[in-house]
Amino acid sequence: MKSIKSVCVFCGSKNGGDPLWRRTAERLGRLMAQRGVRLIYGGGRIGLMGVLADAMLAAGGRVTGVIPEFLVKLEVGNGSVTELVIVDSMHERKRRMFELSDAFVVLPGGLGTLDETFEIITWKQLRQHSKPVVIINAGGYWTPFRTLIDAIIAGGFAHPAVAELFTMVDDADSVFAALAAAPDVKEEVLTSHL
Repeated sequence: MKSIKSVCVFCGSKNGGDPLWRRTAERLGRLMAQRGVRLIYGGGRIGLMGVLADAMLAAGGRVTGVIPEFLVKLEVGNGSVTELVIVDSMHERKRRMFELSDAFVVLPGGLGTLDETFEIITWKQLRQHSKPVVIINAGGYWTPFRTLIDAIIAGGFAHPAVAELFTMVDDADSVFAALAAAPDVKEEVLTSHL
């Protein structure tokens, strides 16, 4: 695996109900800044997105936000980041974040975070990339996601190796070891049903 210089983090535009999620976002931001890893994220100043970006910037990190113009108009764009890339659509946002990133980390979040997570894992299944994906299961937030993936496999809709398309960890301190140890994508995840 090539060295990781930029990590895209998918996370909520709300803080959620558990203070652990905010602390986890802050910790991840500090760890990334300490390692000199650039944060690529959705460009918001609210929710866990804002918490993460603020923690990175406070620790001297570099932050690139990618946000659609309509969200900037709603005044949720973070003008304090190192670089704010304004795009035309949500689809363009995801594509640009993908292009700028060497790896992906997922914090708790809502439907948008779930959409981004499923899409990046699906692209990996389709062998459109081999970048590591790590999900931080802080407080068990993503346990239902793991259960859903297990059900998809048990139902015969995916090869068991799809469970290796991402790594799930409990906290921010485990992220970089998980990124480094991410397994290669197995061909069977794409070809087993052909």
